[in-house]
Amino acid sequence: MVTDEEAAVGPSHRRHGTMRDALCMLLSAAAALFSVFYFIQENPFDTTSFLSLEEKELVAWQRARMQVNPGRTRHLQTFKVMQKNSEPLENVNSYILIGAPPRKKKLLTIGISSGRHPEGSNLVDTLQSLFSASSSSERKHFTVLVHLAGSDPKWLVQMMYNLSTMFQPHIQARELVVITTPLTSYLPLKDLKVTFEDPPGHVAVRSKQNMDYAFLMNFATQHSDYFLMVEDDVKCAPRFVTHIATAVSAWANRPWLTLAFSPLGLTGKLFRTGDLPSLVHFLLLFYRELPWHCLLAHFQDLTRHTPVEFLPSLFQHVGNSSSFKEEDTGSPSNPAASIHTSLKAANDSVPSHAYSLNETFFYTQAAEPGSHLTVVLDVPAHVSRVQVLTGSDLRGWNQLEEGQVELGCDATNRVSDCDDYTLLGLVVNGILNKQVLSPTLSGKKVKCVRLLVTAAAPSGIVVRHIHLWTN
Repeated sequence: MVTDEEAAVGPSHRRHGTMRDALCMLLSAAAALFSVFYFIQENPFDTTSFLSLEEKELVAWQRARMQVNPGRTRHLQTFKVMQKNSEPLENVNSYILIGAPPRKKKLLTIGISSGRHPEGSNLVDTLQSLFSASSSSERKHFTVLVHLAGSDPKWLVQMMYNLSTMFQPHIQARELVVITTPLTSYLPLKDLKVTFEDPPGHVAVRSKQNMDYAFLMNFATQHSDYFLMVEDDVKCAPRFVTHIATAVSAWANRPWLTLAFSPLGLTGKLFRTGDLPSLVHFLLLFYRELPWHCLLAHFQDLTRHTPVEFLPSLFQHVGNSSSFKEEDTGSPSNPAASIHTSLKAANDSVPSHAYSLNETFFYTQAAEPGSHLTVVLDVPAHVSRVQVLTGSDLRGWNQLEEGQVELGCDATNRVSDCDDYTLLGLVVNGILNKQVLSPTLSGKKVKCVRLLVTAAAPSGIVVRHIHLWTN
């Protein structure tokens, strides 16, 4: 039965105001459709256009071997219809304050939503870091989109003056665009859900932030192939754009929802712009329910996609004095194991040298596609991190140029192999250093860690270390 109060607010507001069980119902009902839709791959921009020859060769094997199923694209139209009929977006009227969109579609939009902070803003420092960490050739392939999410006219005018004065060359080059969204576009901040014992004021702030991010992403959908979220208080690693482009190229034809280039909240999270409309829709439906990172986690569960993490981080918070290095995870454990390989040892090296914790190494003079070096643990274990280092020196000699690392489980008690392997990641510049997320193996223990060669090596390969962290 519909109460008088429910009838007064109308059906759409009743839908938006449902309790968390409505969220769960939507997740269950839409799971099948979302899980298929996110296999759609849209990559019209050649992401290798400004990579080095070595970087292009690094990703070529995967582009050649993995094809997109065009039949799945029929689901894209379904979501376009859903987005077109989405009530929360009907009255969104974000507009440009400074700059102009790029004349043609670019590789990347770097999105920042920034509001007024009582302790002051680090937005200018963040923008300076973004531009100074990028070469002129890299800047041709991205646009920075700043959403000034504040209603105080004096603050908006002051920020416009500051940004226009300090970043005029980037504005003229269409590398920086600043937008805002009027309060009339925001949904009501009432009937908010109190979670995590947050005070009401904090719940209101985070609910508004959900809409801030949604409006930012909604504006970004037409201007690039990929969207990178960055918070307004970070600094960037040099050549971060090239690192991201290399990773995108390597994963261009694999299903993913989020590539994570930093563990810092929203910073460093990369999406395809083709995926943004449904994420925006999701955020605006449930902006009152949970914080942004929790909603994103729900959305990833809905689509059955685990974020793909890349290390070391390309971003860190302003004021953090540490350099861009991987966080200290302690020493590797390398539990007892046997080593098996199809590679021929040279120069008196033996395969077990690659797994030792001292400075010995394994060397082979030739490697064909399909060759492997496999660590088989005596006792299967929960592996939390894997590090593979190849090459004889910092100049990159004797690196494995094209390869991947796989984790194996075994149900048949094989002595020297496993019957089921899952891709952990690609070897990039001779190195893989990657955390193992728990959903990767669905809770199974790891028995095998396999370094697989995916293309013929033009010269010998040195495998310096295969390091494992177990818990």
